[in-house]
Amino acid sequence: MPPVDRRRSLVWLPALVLLLTVAQLAVATFVPGIERFADKAFGARLAAYPVMMLLVPALWWLVVRRRRPDADPPHVAFALIMLGFLVDTTGNSLDLYDSITWWDDSNHFVNWFFLLGGLGLVTARELRPAWAQVLLITGLGCLLALGWEIGEWYTFIRHGTELDTAYEDTLGDMTLGTCGAFLAALVVLRVSRGSSRG
Repeated sequence: MPPVDRRRSLVWLPALVLLLTVAQLAVATFVPGIERFADKAFGARLAAYPVMMLLVPALWWLVVRRRRPDADPPHVAFALIMLGFLVDTTGNSLDLYDSITWWDDSNHFVNWFFLLGGLGLVTARELRPAWAQVLLITGLGCLLALGWEIGEWYTFIRHGTELDTAYEDTLGDMTLGTCGAFLAALVVLRVSRGSSRG
C-alpha cells in the first residue's frame, strides 16, 4: 500500500471550513425570524464570503500550479485564510457579538492573525530579508483591515443604528487587525526559518 502524503490528505480541511461557513450563512439568509441575523447583511455575506474564501486557492491554482505542476497545495494555509470567515459567521450564529462585549474586538485580532498567517504562508514564506517579510504581511493586514471596515460601513453601518460609534469602533478594529497581522508575520517568519533549517 503506497504511503499517504499528509499534505495532500489535508484537502478536507479548507473544504470543511468552507462548508460550515456557507451552511450557516444560508441559514442566516433564508430561515426567517432569527433576530440575531437581522440588519447584518447576511445576503451580501452569502454572496461575498465564499468568493473571498476561494480567491487565494483559485489564484494559487492558476499561478503556482501552472508553473509547478508537482507543487503541493498549501491546504493548511488555505484553511487559515478561510477560518476567520467561519469564526465571524459562527459568532453571529451563536449570538456572541451581542452577548459578549469583547467578542467583536477579539475577532478583529484573531481573525486577522488567521487570515494573514495563511496569506503569509502562501505569498511571503520565502521572501528575504526577514524585515521585508514582516513588513509585507503586516502592511497587507492593515490594507485588508481598511477594506473590511469600508465594506462594513457600506453594507450596514451607514444606514444602521451604529453610526454614532462607528468612527471609534473602526479605528479600534483596524488597530486590532493590524496587530493580529503583525503577530501572524512573526509566526510566519519563525515557520520560514524553521523550514529553511530543516
